[in-house]
This record gives sequence, structure tokens and C-alpha cells, in this order.
Amino acid sequence: MSLKTRLVAMQFLQFFVWGAWLLTIGAYWFQTRHWSGTGFGAIFSTMGIASLFMPALMGIVADKWIRAERLYGLLHIGGAIVLAYIPQVDDPRTLFWVMLLNMVCYMPTLALSITVSYNALKQEGRDVVRDYPPIRVWGTVGFIAATWATSLLHLETSPGQFYVSAAAALVLGLYAFTLPPCPPRLDAAHSRGLADRLGLTAFALFRDRNMAVFLVFAMLLGGALQLTNAYGDTFLHDFGRIDAFKGLFAVRYPALVISISQISETLFILTIPFFLPRFGIKAVMTMSMLAWCLRFALFGYGDPAGGLWMIVLSCIVYGMAFDFFNISGSLFVEGQSDPRTRASAQGLFMLMTNGVGAMLGSLIAGWAIDRFFTAQGCNEAVAICKDWPGIWRAFALYALAMAVVFVPLFRHRHDRRAVPMAASASGH
Repeated sequence: MSLKTRLVAMQFLQFFVWGAWLLTIGAYWFQTRHWSGTGFGAIFSTMGIASLFMPALMGIVADKWIRAERLYGLLHIGGAIVLAYIPQVDDPRTLFWVMLLNMVCYMPTLALSITVSYNALKQEGRDVVRDYPPIRVWGTVGFIAATWATSLLHLETSPGQFYVSAAAALVLGLYAFTLPPCPPRLDAAHSRGLADRLGLTAFALFRDRNMAVFLVFAMLLGGALQLTNAYGDTFLHDFGRIDAFKGLFAVRYPALVISISQISETLFILTIPFFLPRFGIKAVMTMSMLAWCLRFALFGYGDPAGGLWMIVLSCIVYGMAFDFFNISGSLFVEGQSDPRTRASAQGLFMLMTNGVGAMLGSLIAGWAIDRFFTAQGCNEAVAICKDWPGIWRAFALYALAMAVVFVPLFRHRHDRRAVPMAASASGH
């Protein structure tokens, strides 16, 4: 089996595990357990909480002590056990801790999968900018396949979704031990400075002004991602309370409409080998911010009737908004970091985006929506209490402001003649 096929299988299963339950746990939560919406919000916060410390911590472990592919496999096997236990939980407070443990196992594997893939490609002398995106696209295909499988098998409100996810996680965990070796390169026995001894060497990236600016804006973009994940489906559902929109396709099947975003993601990943080498990370990140602005603005002016084209276009734009900061960002971090701390650097990038960014985005957006865009005393059972056009336009201005500030602050100069990502696995 070729290396590309082996990595494609890994990426497919990586996101299949997540897609089997992420978009349908809400139906399971409300229709079979009848728990509160506040409790459900707490369950989703476990992703951000785990991302605050686990990706960076496991990156340190992979750089200093355990081969990355083995650690990756062990985490997925642990996650499979936790996923299989979830249907046994009846208490929402207990489920919070069980889901947190699941996310503790899963969230660091996102960064580790990147580390393992980059290392394997470099061992074969491949250019990761050119060769990784067509491999990573199969992760999104896996997510879509899992979501559709859960729906077609009528598992949306069934504990079966967790068993499907657990089975995929177990298979991936065992499969990981067959992947090309990705050994530690930071010698724990000869670490010289305090940062080396504590495994914090990757945080030295903040000493470089441009990298510090890049990581801060990656965090802000992570907040934008959390906004669209948290409110997109709810936004379309609310139109069902208006007689003029009842029965329309986008109201009856909002998840299918939102899934256009993931389909678009698979297409824009394939454009990264064209855009990133030619225009550089500054231009690509700026494009991402402008795409987020357009994504939110189109939601703000669209509706499921005459404005459906705006919502569909917003979902298409999402592919550029997400891929151009998430995938391109991980490639940039790989090229700028010390090969000895590659796993820690990817963990730091994940911490800033899915950890700090996701948590701040969720908390601040939730406060702002309640404070400025929610009608006081409104009964959501009979009316739309949220000013959705105002919410999305505010988010659009947030993304636009990011782009305006990012351009003068980030001064990285791109050399089109250089191919920094094509270095060998030894870093020479």
C-alpha cells in the first residue's frame, strides 16, 4: 500500500470518528434524555476545555518521550472506550465529565495526525505543501460520510451513533501502530534550558514578532469558527417559526444545507498548493478573514426563500474561510518551527485555535448575543427572540476588523523561490 493511501485512510477515519456524533448529539440529548439547553452548552464546551491543554501537552510527550504515531493510537483506543460508555450515562453532570474525557483523548489527535503525516511525507522527500492537502481532504470526506451514515441508519436519536464512532476509533487506534515511525527528536536527557526541561520549547515561537502576531490572529480566527459552528444550524431552525418560511427545504433540512460548507471545504483544500506557494501565508490568511466576513454578511442578509442563494453562497465561502487559516496555518507553523519540536508546535497552534480561540469566541459571543441581540422577556417557544441579521452583521464586522488590523501588523515576507516545506525529515 502506498504512503498516500495509508495517510488517506488515517485522515478518513480521524474525522469519521468525530462526524459520527458531532452534528447529531443534540437530537440524542433533547429527544432521548430531555436535558436542559444549558447543560448541552456545557457538553460542547468540553472541546474547548480539552484543547486548552491537551494538544500542547501531548505534543510535548511526542517530542520528548513517545513516538507520535504510537501516542496517536493509544489516545484513539482510549477514546473508543469512553465513546462506548457514553450511552450508559443518564446524569447530565456525569456526561459532562465523560465527554470531557472523550475530548481529552480526541482533541490532541488532530495535531498529532498532522505531525505524523508531515513526518511521513518528509521521510519520502515529498513537499508537504503540495502533497498534504489532497490527503487531508479525505478527512472532510470521512466527516461527511459519518454524518450521512448516522442519518441514513436513523441513529440521530440513538446511542448507536456512539458505538459507530467507538468502532471507528478502535480501528484507527490499532491501525496507527502500522504507520511510519515518528520518533521523538528533543533529547529529554540533554535538555539544557528550563523551557527544554519543561517541554515548553515550542512556546519560544512567541519570541518572534511575526509568529506571535500570526498565533494571536489564529486564535481570533478560531473564535470565528466557533461562532459559525454554534449558531448556523439554530439560525436556520428559527425561520420555521415564521409562517412564510415553514415547509421550505432549508428550514426542514438545515443540516443538509449547512453540510454544503463541508463539501466546499473539500474543494478549497485542493487549492492550497496553488495559493500558499504563490501568494504566501499573509495573503492567504487575509483571504480567510475576508471570506469569514463574507460568510457572516451573507447569513445576515439571506433567508430560506428568495435569499436562499445567499445562504448557499455563504456555505461555499466557508471552505475558503476555514481551510485558508486552518490547513495553511498548520503548514506555516511546520515550516517555521524547529523540527525537534514539530509536535509541540502543532499542539500550540491547536491550543490557540481550538482551545483559547474557541473558548473566548463561545463565551464572548454568547454574552454579546444575550446582551445586545436578544429581546428581553421573549418566549422562544412562540417567537424568534434573537436579532439574527444583527448578530451575523456584527460577526462580519469582527472578521473585517481582523483583516484591517492583520495586514499592517503581520510583516512576514514571502519568498516564492523558497520551498521551506520540502525539507527532509532530518530538518537539513
